[in-house]
Amino acid sequence: MATRRTRTARLAATLLAGAILLLPVQGMAATPGVEGPHFDCAELADGAPPDSARGWYERSLWANHCYVYQARAVRIGVDGVRTLALSHEIRDGIEREVARFLDGPAVVFERQGRVARLAGMAAGRPAPASPATIVDHLAGLYRLQITGEDRIAGRRTVRLDIEPLDELRYGHRLWLDAVTALPLKQMLLDERGRVIETFQITELRDPRLHRGEIGLSPARRLPAPPWRPGWMPEGFVAQPVETHAGRRPEVGHRVYGDGLATLSLFVEPLENRDLLIPGVHRLGVSNAAVLHRQLGGRPRQVVAMGELPPEVLRRVVEAVEWHADDGGDPGREARRPEVTP
Repeated sequence: MATRRTRTARLAATLLAGAILLLPVQGMAATPGVEGPHFDCAELADGAPPDSARGWYERSLWANHCYVYQARAVRIGVDGVRTLALSHEIRDGIEREVARFLDGPAVVFERQGRVARLAGMAAGRPAPASPATIVDHLAGLYRLQITGEDRIAGRRTVRLDIEPLDELRYGHRLWLDAVTALPLKQMLLDERGRVIETFQITELRDPRLHRGEIGLSPARRLPAPPWRPGWMPEGFVAQPVETHAGRRPEVGHRVYGDGLATLSLFVEPLENRDLLIPGVHRLGVSNAAVLHRQLGGRPRQVVAMGELPPEVLRRVVEAVEWHADDGGDPGREARRPEVTP
């Protein structure tokens, strides 16, 4: 029983680390003014209200970074109901976000740094993507449509439905504040259209548009690991996210995204480690597929995690390939993975 608890705790830590690492921290600015890539938040005040679903979603992507606010929220999921205190501030063009759980275990998440930008959203271009490019990329994977108006946290909202065009990812419903475009309510729906998580702002305190610039993360390229995914859902591309896995060179970790959903992939040797139980596991709204395989002449543990259907994650871990020039046979690995008992 103790061993099982240890393995469960380690899986929870792996999943939690993957979720946190999707928010990379960039260097702090030392003086007022923003050096390097930046966005002027004042542009949001000058534009007319969006008149399409794509326009609303693009505006909400910038609003998440450009408004200073404090809020109270509730999260309802398979693990119960949790309440949170949220804050978002900007100083010298650098964002600082804090989410603090108000009940249950005392947990605090904090992110401080420049705006992390997705890469590879434009065909043939690995450079960081703008919100407009991200929305263009999503258009081939999801159907975005305005489905009405509502009232959330005492504020008028526009409801935006984001439906996947295949069964390889989850759907979303967003209620965007009609004034700021901040998301006041979000629902995550599984491949059958069932709600598996609801996140809702219950009180939004004096949202204020930052009248200045915010720093954007510069283009970066991470060294390629000796393995690669042999299959990914359409639209998922590698992201230049620097993770804490670098502290343990034997653990490979890459993040992939389609502009809305993200997937973390871990590959590490099996030797001298408390192993995770192979199979599909669920922690909150995230799923994780674990597989023990021979890769590069050694037994390794492969873990794929994210808010995606379990069968998608299972297929990803089964198709991981070792580079041919490193002693593996990527064709053989992709067709028939060898499983370590």
